[in-house]
Amino acid sequence: MTVFPHHVDMVGSMLRPAELVEARAAHDAGRIDLAALRSVEDQAITALVRREEAVGLPAVTDGEFRRTYWHLDFLTGLGGIEAQERPRPKDFDGGFKPPIPAVVGKVHHTEPIFADAFGFLADAVTTSLAKVTVPGPGMAHFLGGPSAIDAGTYPDHDAFWDDLAAAYRAEVAMLYSRGCRYLQFDDISFAYLCDSDVRAQMRERGEDPDELVIRYRDALNAVTADRPSDLLVTTHMCRGNFRSKWVASGGYEPVAEAVFGGLDVDAFFLEFDSERAGGFEPLRHLAPGRTAVLGLVTSKTPELERPDDLRRRLDDASKYVPLERLAISPQCGFSSTHHGNDLTEDDQWRKLELLVELADDVWQ
Repeated sequence: MTVFPHHVDMVGSMLRPAELVEARAAHDAGRIDLAALRSVEDQAITALVRREEAVGLPAVTDGEFRRTYWHLDFLTGLGGIEAQERPRPKDFDGGFKPPIPAVVGKVHHTEPIFADAFGFLADAVTTSLAKVTVPGPGMAHFLGGPSAIDAGTYPDHDAFWDDLAAAYRAEVAMLYSRGCRYLQFDDISFAYLCDSDVRAQMRERGEDPDELVIRYRDALNAVTADRPSDLLVTTHMCRGNFRSKWVASGGYEPVAEAVFGGLDVDAFFLEFDSERAGGFEPLRHLAPGRTAVLGLVTSKTPELERPDDLRRRLDDASKYVPLERLAISPQCGFSSTHHGNDLTEDDQWRKLELLVELADDVWQ
């Protein structure tokens, strides 16, 4: 267990700058080749890192600028998994239905997925800790469920989970060899499984939602077991984030004991930006030595939060977890997909500046 080293952070994704949006559209249309797109990505990431460090963030990411979706780019990089159009639990408002991962063959690790991208980020960083985000292993199962796993390949789902953990461990080892010392697993399943509607849907497809929480927790623990002592590992849980829309609601109580008390990570990034996330009471289950990173500032709307309100919320949370084991961040990324949320880059930076200033004041 590594002590979480700072009190302010960011989740991962950032709004794509206009030149990157234009270059990706040109590549998709066949007007520029992959090398030209990569060049624009490199320039955008380098500029982003400079700005993140100037704001004072102790850990930075590449904004997920090379991705289309926060999860599919990684999962479909594994052998045996592809994206398909399938029913999914509780769609976003407006009917947006992104594809979901489906297991079509034996899951295996074939080549670096994000390791090369991390290498570029590590070279760009000068003062901050480079962080890479990947979807949690539960994301290979949660959205599609058993029907999205090829029965001919995996009549025994235990074998699927074993292969998935092995594939993940191979990528983690590759990331570590490239110098990664901060790895974040993003997993919507834990927060979605706090929603009564989603839990009902899981039962309708023949699964026990409480057993799924344990399954996804244990899958991530299998990935991080015996990790190097200097590898910081965190998780972020979200209730949906697409163009400022959300999916799930409900406080953390249904998963808190199993996850906050049993998931072997150094810190939990938790949404607490609205009433949909419930109160801080479930934090009482946080295991010793873990940090709760409170997502008090929303990434979904441009309005800037009031520092006094954020301080009061920190005071409320500290009734359940000592202040030294708390940190703050946005509630989610600003652009979980390439589309981005409904706010401007200036709004995004103002929110990050607010968080850094607040952390400096509270934990000086």
